[in-house]
Amino acid sequence: MNHPYLNEDHEIFRKSLRKFLEKEAYPFYEQWEEDRIIPRSFWTKMGEQGFLCPNIEEKYGGSGADWGFSVVINEELEKVGTGLIGIGLHNDIVVPYINSYGTEEQKQRWLPKCATGDIITAIAMTEPGTGSDLANIKTTAKLDGDHYIVNGQKTFITNGIQSDLVVVAVKTDPTAVPKHKGVSLLVIERGTTGFSRGRKLNKVGLHSQDTAELIFEDCRVPKENLLGEEGKGFLYLMEKLQQERLLVAIGAQTASEVMLQMTIDYVKSREAFGKPISSFQNTQFKIVEMATEIQMSRTFLDQLIAEHIEGHDVVTKVSMAKWKLTENARKIAVECMQLHGGYGYMEEYEIARRFRDIPVAGIYAGTNEIMKTIIAKNLGL
Repeated sequence: MNHPYLNEDHEIFRKSLRKFLEKEAYPFYEQWEEDRIIPRSFWTKMGEQGFLCPNIEEKYGGSGADWGFSVVINEELEKVGTGLIGIGLHNDIVVPYINSYGTEEQKQRWLPKCATGDIITAIAMTEPGTGSDLANIKTTAKLDGDHYIVNGQKTFITNGIQSDLVVVAVKTDPTAVPKHKGVSLLVIERGTTGFSRGRKLNKVGLHSQDTAELIFEDCRVPKENLLGEEGKGFLYLMEKLQQERLLVAIGAQTASEVMLQMTIDYVKSREAFGKPISSFQNTQFKIVEMATEIQMSRTFLDQLIAEHIEGHDVVTKVSMAKWKLTENARKIAVECMQLHGGYGYMEEYEIARRFRDIPVAGIYAGTNEIMKTIIAKNLGL
């Protein structure tokens, strides 16, 4: 499928990445699912081939590529499996915070290793008692001389086990009015005194993607690890959530396309009553309905990505895409499993994994209910 914002260079890049993944990812992915982790060696191989952080400047180890290359990377990783979302989070969510708000010293210290895979990043917003309501986080950071003293706990953190660098949302001023003005971002590094990992969380799906609790107990963070200005963390988060939610929409759309194609292949090969089940009218109607939804969603998404690349404010459309495309993917997973019959419920068929992996897309990066609230507000309701 041709994307209007991609050119020949992007397609050459896609072929190179696909060839790499056919050698380094597809043969091992099921084992990674069983191991409940993506090996660090895969990250460094991605870095060696230039598939990590392509958008950052060459002086920091990137290639200064446009965001179309990131779209290609995220689509091809999703085709392997949703458990690889931690790489998209690293490339297109966490590293852009450092690139946009970091000092020159911070960029030189961290970005080159992010590009090689020697540093794996995470972002820690969600807490046991706070999800979408980020202004009410409880993790505090009190300045004590040359250090912030951080206390609190984060949960559901993607890359939580393997991360070497975590951008943490903290309250530097718990008494601020309004509350969001008390939020700041601190970069906390592996090995920092008082920083520990809690449980590696046992999820319904995304088994190969490490998700964990992070614990901060009198954690001493050098004040030069403050990202941007104190008290502006909430604004930074809001500015970057547009791209994060777009990534989720891209993943959901790609998953839908993968599930449809595998189901078409299956119904053509599976026979019942002496003929392929693809010849039954019910099967044809179900496939046609899904194909139509997917085509319409792709058209909207491609337009949205093009506008994002051009720098437009697309918060409303992104919220629409994140909600609608993840909901489509969830419904498509159910229909595709049904069309696989009993085999769809067997782990050796990929549709079973897709069925487990897709529902969380309607929850992370802001729940779909929050997306509808944003859309309603921006419509003037």
